[in-house]
Parts: sequence; structure tokens; C-alpha cells
Amino acid sequence: MGSAGTTGPGEPGDARTPLTRERILEAALSLVEREGPAALSMRRLARDLGVEAMSLYNHVGGKAEILDGLAELFLTAIELPPERGDSWEDRIRALARAFRKAALANPKAAALMLTRQLETPASMRPTDASLAVFLDAGFDEQSAVHGLRAFIAFQIGTLLREVNSSPAFSGQVPAAAHGRTERLAASGFPAAARVAPYLATCDHEAEYYFGVEALLTAMRVMLAERATHPSDAE
Repeated sequence: MGSAGTTGPGEPGDARTPLTRERILEAALSLVEREGPAALSMRRLARDLGVEAMSLYNHVGGKAEILDGLAELFLTAIELPPERGDSWEDRIRALARAFRKAALANPKAAALMLTRQLETPASMRPTDASLAVFLDAGFDEQSAVHGLRAFIAFQIGTLLREVNSSPAFSGQVPAAAHGRTERLAASGFPAAARVAPYLATCDHEAEYYFGVEALLTAMRVMLAERATHPSDAE
């Protein structure tokens, strides 16, 4: 992950390399991906960079600012679709794919990055792009915001479940999946027993895009109703 001059995972810090905000954020991201969010502290980060902890404060205000910086790295990594050309549905699908790709690029840090609320110019890019899609499609201003927040809530919730799921729940341990399927089938709950093979594990990718399509379908119906009964939308 590190750029030229930064230390790699597990390598000692090089105090001769100039300390910058970018270098601190890259080191923080590397640390979180190696050891998890709980490992992140100013003292530990300074040790990895080979500097004194107080020198970090010349570039960042503290741990909260580092977390905001990591969230900004995540948001700026989202590849925005072209502003014109595709249908509004395909532009939303492209944003959803880019959002998931950015989150899964750094899964351990995703839980930190997905829950930060930022209003910096860089972090507003995907928000503005999403709103533009809904407005271009014909949704009014309030509906565009509702649509944006519905997609964000779904994406964050689904991706947090994905990055925090155990290998067994993700279907990577066949024996565990088989055991859970059998327990659900014998649970005495008819509906759960009927869907036991699907409820026992989670195909995260399939469920993510199922949800995206469900939201798109709902918004498509709302848009059609608005065109048919414009007075009802006022």
C-alpha cells in the first residue's frame, strides 16, 4: 500500500524519510489492515514510522483526524461513473460496484471508514455524483436525498456485515455450513427450515446486488408514479 519511501508491513520505520500527512495515513491504513482497528494508536503509529509520537501532531491533530483521513482515502478511491451516457439505473449500479470495491480493498479498515461522517470537498464527490444521478433522472430534490440516504444506509449495513463476517458464515467452511443447515432444518421453525441451505451462509456479493436491484426497482416505480400522477408528488 505504501508509496516510495514509506515502510512496508512489518518493516521498521525510516526516520530519514520526511514525515507527511499522506505517509502517516498510509502507515495507519497498513497497521489497521495488518492488526485490526484496535491496534491503531498515536504511540504505535509513531513506532511504526520510526519517529516520536509528538512529531505526528505537526501533521495531524490526533487519532480522530487520522480516522477522518482514512475515511477520505476510502471515499476518494470510489471510481465515479461518467456523468452522461448510461441510464440512471446503470450509473447507480456503477456507483454501487465502486463503493463495494473500495470497501473490500481494505476490509479491516472498512468498519472505521464506513462510519465516519465527512464534509470535505474530496469526500463530497461520491455524494454529489449520486445526487446528480437522481436529479437527472427526474426525482425532485427531497426524493433525491431520500434515495441517496436509502442507498447509503443499505450499502454501509451490508458491507459492514460482509467485512465482519466469519469464514464459516461466508460459506468458506463447508463443514460449518452443513452443520448450521442441519440445525436450522431441525429448528422447528417451518420457514427457517425451508430456506435452511440459504440461511446457513451468506453469499455477500449476491445479496449486495440483490439489495441494489430491489432499491432501484422501488425508485423506478416511484419515478413512474410521479410521471403519471405529478400532483401526488407535490
